[in-house]
Amino acid sequence: MRLENTGIEDVVIDLKPLDHLTGKHAFIRAGQWDYERVTYDYKIGSKEKNITYYIRIQGYALEGDVDRGDAVIQLMTPLLGKHYYPHGVEYGEEENFPKNLVERANNLVTKVVDEIQQYKK
Repeated sequence: MRLENTGIEDVVIDLKPLDHLTGKHAFIRAGQWDYERVTYDYKIGSKEKNITYYIRIQGYALEGDVDRGDAVIQLMTPLLGKHYYPHGVEYGEEENFPKNLVERANNLVTKVVDEIQQYKK
């Protein structure tokens, strides 16, 4: 599910402050990057058996290199996904997400957006 109109769409920011701010809000990049793209995930546990939810913030390098740490990143519309163990994460619109989870996801992304404003390019 796409989390529309969060204010993070199309934000342009340097990679280092982006890593810092997303990490501060428990969005983890870990190994989810390549030379031109980054992905930050926030894990939300569930009482449902073998189900975990993820909020995903993605971006791509407009210039520079993620590996060298000098990239300028353009952020994209965040996603809310549902991980079905052991099959993987589904982000499709046909997935059912509890209303309180969608609200929580929007609030978490908004907190990141609020802090990113000072670093926007």
